[in-house]
Amino acid sequence: MACTCSHEPAPQKPNSKFRTALWIALIINIVMFMVELIGGAYAHSSALWADALDFFGDAVNYGISLAVLGASLYWRATVALIKGITMALFGFVVIAKALYAYVQGIPPEAMTIGAIGLLALIANVTAAVILYAFRDGDSNMQSVWLCSRNDAIGNVAVILAAVGVFGTGSMWPDIVVAVIMATLGLIGGYQVIQKALQERKENKPFVPASE
Repeated sequence: MACTCSHEPAPQKPNSKFRTALWIALIINIVMFMVELIGGAYAHSSALWADALDFFGDAVNYGISLAVLGASLYWRATVALIKGITMALFGFVVIAKALYAYVQGIPPEAMTIGAIGLLALIANVTAAVILYAFRDGDSNMQSVWLCSRNDAIGNVAVILAAVGVFGTGSMWPDIVVAVIMATLGLIGGYQVIQKALQERKENKPFVPASE
């Protein structure tokens, strides 16, 4: 009879506190995605549109994280790898949106950007504080923490963009913020991908030899 044992660590027992934190973060991100999607369209803001896309991506990531909480480290790392790639792709999408906004040349509405940016900051700081305790976990937990941390930093930049647009009447502050958010996505995605690849390499499932 073929061996069915595995050299990989046993699947981690789902962490109830982490699960609860993920559900809270998931709900926050879904709500803010809708708020920024509508607000970004109204204000003609590429920064808000980019942040709305980020909220949507995070909501998907949190949902995936909830689905694999009881899986082995190898499969949690595999999901984290996908999320890392998604974070990096988000960076390129934001850059493309910023270029599109530059071509259109329509100045955004500063007051709407500032109000929604402040609301988004409160939401993301709340999620980041809730997830802070899990920042040093495996790549899956780390990716969740990085998403919330990057979002909070991005929201501060959105608020600064609103101030800049209000003071200058120019679209450039809005575009600069979009580029900053893209950079955060690229850096965060790279960090998650590196750790996920290492965990996958160190925890490959055992495949029994054919008889």
